[in-house]
Amino acid sequence: MRGYGVCKKPKDWFLRLKEKMRGLRVRNFFVLLIAGIINAFGVTLFLFPVKLYDSGVSGVSMLLDQISPACFTLSLYLIVINVPIFILGAKKQGMAFTVYSLFAIMVYSVMSYLIMNVLPIDVSFVSPLAGSDLLLCAIFGGVISGVGSGLTIRYGGAIDGVDVLSVVFAKRIGISIGTFVMIFNTILYIVCGVVFQSWILPLYSIVTYFVGSKTVDFVVEGIDRSKCAMIVTTKADEISGALSENFQSCGTIVSAVGGYSGEQKEIIYFIINHFQINKLKDIVHNIDETAFISLQDVSDIIKRPKD
Repeated sequence: MRGYGVCKKPKDWFLRLKEKMRGLRVRNFFVLLIAGIINAFGVTLFLFPVKLYDSGVSGVSMLLDQISPACFTLSLYLIVINVPIFILGAKKQGMAFTVYSLFAIMVYSVMSYLIMNVLPIDVSFVSPLAGSDLLLCAIFGGVISGVGSGLTIRYGGAIDGVDVLSVVFAKRIGISIGTFVMIFNTILYIVCGVVFQSWILPLYSIVTYFVGSKTVDFVVEGIDRSKCAMIVTTKADEISGALSENFQSCGTIVSAVGGYSGEQKEIIYFIINHFQINKLKDIVHNIDETAFISLQDVSDIIKRPKD
């Protein structure tokens, strides 16, 4: 019986792995392929030639490439540092996230190597597209690499290990994920300034980080974020019917109790875009002048695809 149990374990492990991998989508891999290529272009054509630094592990890899022997390249460091981090975070982040991320990193690394060592593009001293203009390189490098990172996040992965480190360690040391990433990058840029005895490039790298983070938000959340309207009223059925008729969409009604009055009320949860806000206010207050409306941004709306 003991021998039977030993033989069965590998099969059980394979079945569990197959179950976890079942949710992977070809479309995601295709977009991640594009994202990795875009990220490589942003870093190698704008940042690396003028010695500006990307954020996170990518920035660490760029620094190590500059201070280590020529045989240790940016592409090598991207893999050597990122892969263990994503494997470390696999249990917390899930198998699909880890596979998507490792794929995007491999594409980023391979494309970076091709641009810098194979393709007939000179990235030795100045940017092939922006010359030696540090501000242009910082802005466009941040935007392009931000697009690549944003697409990677939007389609289920991450292209930089600092995202995983923040999830794993931020809570343990009592800070938010955003604060962890900011502290990591601040330390990185300080180290870069100390190593090269110059603060010009690290300061411009902060511009890259800021532009890149805003671009990531733009790509992940979209240009036209929806609004969630929370309508507290005593005439929920009437208002919900009017909203459905005018917007060809239905909301959700939740029972509630007034915190001060103890009166029975209802909350209508309704999704609109920012062009529809004034119309929604008019419809609601024409029916119930005392209705309370709260609006919040909605970064994404996820629906189960039809079979």
